[in-house]
Amino acid sequence: MGMSVNITTAGTDDAEQILKLQYLGYQSEAELYGDWAIEPLTQTLESLRAELTEQHVLVARLGDEIVGTVRGHVGLDGVGRIGRLVVHPRMQRHGLGGRLLEALEQLLAEDGAVTSYRLFTGHRSLGNLRLYARQGYRQTTVEQVSGRLTLVYLEKSAATPLAATA
Repeated sequence: MGMSVNITTAGTDDAEQILKLQYLGYQSEAELYGDWAIEPLTQTLESLRAELTEQHVLVARLGDEIVGTVRGHVGLDGVGRIGRLVVHPRMQRHGLGGRLLEALEQLLAEDGAVTSYRLFTGHRSLGNLRLYARQGYRQTTVEQVSGRLTLVYLEKSAATPLAATA
C-alpha cells in the first residue's frame, strides 16, 4: 500500500481529531475483547488542549486525517514517560506504532538527559505488548487495577539504540 504518512508535532487545533481517534481506539479494543466494561479514555477537549502545550504530542497524518498519536514528557528524574499511543484500526498493520514511538523517543532525548523510557498497557493488549517488545521495552511490573483490568508496565534504557546509526 503506497501510503505517505507524515509524523509531526500536534497543535491545539488537532485536539478534536485526536480525541476522536482516542475514542475509536477504545471502541476497537472493547470490540476486540468483547468487553464493553473496558474504561474509555475519559478526557475533555480542554484537558487535551492543555496537554498539547505541556507535553510533546506527535500525530501521524495521512493527508488531512490524523491516523495515529502518542505523547510524552521527561520527568525531573530523567525518565521519559510515554502514553496514549493510539493508531487507527485500519493502520495497525503498517508499522505506524513503532514509527511514532521512535519519533517520540528521539524528541524526548533532545530535551536533555533521559535515562530510560516507561509506558504501560493492558495485559490483554497483545499487539501492544509485541510492539513494545520489538522496540526494546521489557516488562517491569504488573498491577491488577480491578477485576477486569491488569496493567503491564514496561521500561527500556535510553542507552538502548533506537536504530543503527552510521
